[in-house]
Amino acid sequence: MTAVWITAALVVAGLAGWPVTALVFRLARTIDDRADAAKAAEEASRAAEDPSADVTVDAPHAETQSVDGELTAPPDVPPSAGPASGPPVPTQRILRGGAIIGVLERLGVCLAILTGQPVAIAYIVAIKGLGRFAELKETPVAAERFIIGTLTSMLWAAGTAAAVKVLFLS
Repeated sequence: MTAVWITAALVVAGLAGWPVTALVFRLARTIDDRADAAKAAEEASRAAEDPSADVTVDAPHAETQSVDGELTAPPDVPPSAGPASGPPVPTQRILRGGAIIGVLERLGVCLAILTGQPVAIAYIVAIKGLGRFAELKETPVAAERFIIGTLTSMLWAAGTAAAVKVLFLS
């Protein structure tokens, strides 16, 4: 019967942790969006009250003016009214493979707690951090996602393992 509870704990920790982590990411993004909107509104109100904000500066244009006063674009520049006709710029995904790594991380944390080896959790975090170090160093967004995802996954797995251990394996 113990094997059944351990298997159930691993399934719940490993697979059910993904929707929980996705929900936490969504909540974090919503909080960030609200904070950004509040910051933009504060800056806009501050700019509206600032008397020096009435001064405008024209940005330099790539347009030329002909003799008769009409603005014309240089002949090799496409008109700006239409969409760009070039191929779309590929976007770089951050923290590729995070879903698979997250499942493995949750399984490892759950097993570490169920077997009474919580020190193994430190190894899991160290391996994960070292594997992502270069990417985390270059991209602050990646570092934030890494921290949120790791903490959510570890808390879910630890909570699941602790609940199964206390309720069914003692």
